[in-house]
Amino acid sequence: MPDPRFFDRAGPFPLALVAQRAGARLEGDPAMPIQDVAALGLATERDVAFFDNRRLRDALAATRAGALIVRDADRDLAPAGRALLISLEPYRSYAAVAALFYPSQERRAAGVHAGAHVDPTAKLGDRVHVAAGAVVEAGAEIGDGCRIAANAVLGERCILGPDCVVGAGASLSHCLIGARTVIHAGVRIGQDGFGYALGFAHGKVPQLGRVLIGDDVEIGANTTIDRGALGDTVIGSGTKIDNLVQIAHNVVLGEHCVIVAQSGISGSAELGHHVVVAAQSGITGHLTIGPGARLAARTAVIRDLEGNQDYGGAPAIPAKEWRRQLVAIGRLGRRN
Repeated sequence: MPDPRFFDRAGPFPLALVAQRAGARLEGDPAMPIQDVAALGLATERDVAFFDNRRLRDALAATRAGALIVRDADRDLAPAGRALLISLEPYRSYAAVAALFYPSQERRAAGVHAGAHVDPTAKLGDRVHVAAGAVVEAGAEIGDGCRIAANAVLGERCILGPDCVVGAGASLSHCLIGARTVIHAGVRIGQDGFGYALGFAHGKVPQLGRVLIGDDVEIGANTTIDRGALGDTVIGSGTKIDNLVQIAHNVVLGEHCVIVAQSGISGSAELGHHVVVAAQSGITGHLTIGPGARLAARTAVIRDLEGNQDYGGAPAIPAKEWRRQLVAIGRLGRRN
């Protein structure tokens, strides 16, 4: 259960409102009060839980939750007598309900802490929170409702759109960032790309581009996004980036991509919209990956890939072929 020391809970809410927020069809008493969201095994009669994985059928059968978010196909698995919220996507519905009960995950009063360092030429919008030790350099602009956590640094002339969050110890330079973007602790945005004219003595190439980040992006802890060498590094709106990801200079990510932990994307690679890159994958520079492509974990991409297909392996090949190869290798091992 969420700890009230860290998370402020709203509610209770009538079940009808919960169902409306979930985008679900209600089967139960619309006036039933719902106190909180909870996991199947921890829920009480006043909580709502969700079921989205048939491996958890035993937990569903034993749950005490008063209301359950389930697919229509799974309704018969629910204990008798429980209110049901019938949803096409239970996990997405749960996310909406959780946001109803916990509209703000962090408690931060607006204002600039006395221990922060804000240059007098910086522009701060309304309802901005700047925590102790944070630095906002000359000419930077912070939109309404932004939260800047302790020891974060917003570099000269950087721009944050409204309602952004910058986590503790993050550093941002040479970047323009859209609305409602969340940047977690330790993120590095806009530092030099790895640009050298190689030779007997490697010559540093000035990195003269920017990082452009769209709206509703989330960037996980300790991820690094290099600024462009001449053009810009671009992160499309709606893209979600996990912890410990490296994005090199001049990479272009389309809208609503998903990049999972410990993946690396080399310079000038271009990914179309809705590309999924699973954990520990690597993409060589100057390649193009088509919209909707999905890479399995530890995939190594060394050539362009078409969109709307699944890939795996090193080097990357279509997922069906990759799985056949894995089966064949396993059979060879058993023969020996």
